[in-house]
Amino acid sequence: MPELLIELFSEEIPARMQARAADDLLRLVTERLKAAGLQFDSADAYATPRRLALVVDGLPERQPDLCEERRGPRVDAPEKAIKGFLASVGLASVDQCTTRETDKGTFLFVEIEKKGAASAAVLPALIADAVANLPWPKSMRWAHTGFRWVRPLHSVLAVFDGKVLDGGIDLQGGTLAYGDTTHGHRFLAPEPFAVTDFADYRQKLAAAKVMLDPAERRAVIETGLAAQARERGLTVKADPGLLDEVTGLVEWPVPLLGLIDPAFMDLPPEVLTSSMRAHQKYFSLESADSSLAPCFGVVANMVAADGGLRIVAGNERVLRARLSDAKFFWDQDRKQRLASRAPALKEIVFHARLGTLDEKVDRVQALADALTDYVPGADKDRVRSAARLCKADLVTGVVGEFPDLQGIMGRYYALHDKEHADVADAIAEHYAPQGPNDRCPTAPVSVTVALADKIDTLMAFWLIDEKPTGSRDPFALRRAALGVIRLIVENGLRMPLGQVFALARDNMPSLAASGGDDVIASLLDFFADRLKVHLRERGVRHDLISAVFALGGEDDLVRLLARVDALEKFLASDDGANLLTAYKRAANIVRIEARKDKASYDAAPDDAAFAQSEETALHTALGKAAANAGTALETEDYASAMAAMAALRPPVDAFFDKVTVNAEDSGLRANRLRLLSAIGGTLHQVADFSKIEG
Repeated sequence: MPELLIELFSEEIPARMQARAADDLLRLVTERLKAAGLQFDSADAYATPRRLALVVDGLPERQPDLCEERRGPRVDAPEKAIKGFLASVGLASVDQCTTRETDKGTFLFVEIEKKGAASAAVLPALIADAVANLPWPKSMRWAHTGFRWVRPLHSVLAVFDGKVLDGGIDLQGGTLAYGDTTHGHRFLAPEPFAVTDFADYRQKLAAAKVMLDPAERRAVIETGLAAQARERGLTVKADPGLLDEVTGLVEWPVPLLGLIDPAFMDLPPEVLTSSMRAHQKYFSLESADSSLAPCFGVVANMVAADGGLRIVAGNERVLRARLSDAKFFWDQDRKQRLASRAPALKEIVFHARLGTLDEKVDRVQALADALTDYVPGADKDRVRSAARLCKADLVTGVVGEFPDLQGIMGRYYALHDKEHADVADAIAEHYAPQGPNDRCPTAPVSVTVALADKIDTLMAFWLIDEKPTGSRDPFALRRAALGVIRLIVENGLRMPLGQVFALARDNMPSLAASGGDDVIASLLDFFADRLKVHLRERGVRHDLISAVFALGGEDDLVRLLARVDALEKFLASDDGANLLTAYKRAANIVRIEARKDKASYDAAPDDAAFAQSEETALHTALGKAAANAGTALETEDYASAMAAMAALRPPVDAFFDKVTVNAEDSGLRANRLRLLSAIGGTLHQVADFSKIEG
């Protein structure tokens, strides 16, 4: 079956946009093909720095014929209505219609056959529409046209079944006609050439020094650098993000290795790595002991006659200039103590309504001091020192040049100033964890300062009502809340969040007046939502989380998670599963009868009114289970609390087997409904079982 080949050839597309653009092109074209009734066998999209390509295989030569049934007016409708219907479907006489009885009378019907158009006639407009609607994070308009695209578009290759499609792309000031011609590598093979199908296209591109498939280019870079590093007894430092970016910068990758001038090897390895990565897109190499090697990997987009010697020399020269700047900042920064830089934070605004970074540091220091009561092993003096210095490296030269090194450089400067190692580590780690896969600090001083920084930020933005809304979260408050949750949970901290939030609020007296307990309650609700997300990602059932959260009044995350874990294990047992079924049966009966009677059965049952031993046994078991569970909950022995509930299964089963709830005696019936309601009241000591799915 015929094949469709499309290529959009342009100036260099930013590397970060290529994969998404290829996916969007695939999606937009295939959606329109399906809407046009053009089914296909397969579709694949590719991207290089200068082109987006799409091949769709197994397309039909024509659209399928369609037969559409249209219903007209009733047979006894006015003549004008019938003539209007006939004109709309292109018929001359009512005799060409059929009649059919419906529940609303006898109507005219007609079957309209629509012949499918040739695919070659449908595709040009379809492709143009897909290209015009291709979304870009940023786009540009050029020349004298109104057409917007990521970069100037030079040509559009559109070949179907070996032939060029008619038409082209409307540039709103001209038309870029479809063709069968493309270009190879900008320098190695710039001459145009024509293609007939995808196999021909891919083969000729390879001959013209263009690797079409990003996965192929990525593999060449990765294996080529690894092989050359191995020859020198080194390994390439894993950096998937950089590998993806470099893959999008070259069409014909040529991996090479260069040397770092030994004069710069006394720089912190993070400075070397950041300088090479951010500015030059170089790969770092490591020695056998995992230390940074005086060597870097570079990927050229050129085959050189000398094997790349001049390319490497040029990159080494550029790197020396970059590292000279970094070394200058590093040497200058160490001439001044980190503590002496802290006052300069008064010149940096944290937020227009929240003051300067210096004011934030004051709040973080006060809150961190208070949090030491909840973090075992956290030394107050070291915590206060770390909190005071944690933002000071923001005004250093290296961090000004490499913002991604904030915190990391603070650690180096603190160690240079002979600060305690715990203080230095806390400065480096107080931003962590910054995501679900980021390492979570475990050292007490680091944990305390990290918590204080994040909680202060959350409370500050809550007080000025800058909460996340929908997908909008400009201050990364969801990430901060998840960081607090991980710090508490992974370190097993017994921390009452409500009290801690109150401490953070009281550190901002000018704002605290406008937000009392309502702000704390709102922030706790936000944390509850974030915790649900965190637990769901760990595979915990959402209904169990809701069942425990529904009890309310719990702000100790460790205790809350222990209860969820115990509930999960309980429901996995036969007793737990059967008791849940019995609870739902009891709750349904009470709900139905209460609605029918327009009455409530929440009151305690009267044990003197019991008529059967099963009622008495269940009532006694409920009292015993409630007492045992209450004792267990006070000592946070949630397994025992669940075991107390499991003891209810035999008397509950016996009650449903032997007792008729809807007795003829209205008083007996009401008492039995109150007894059933008591089952839920007892179980709700450990969780709201109404939230649990069957």
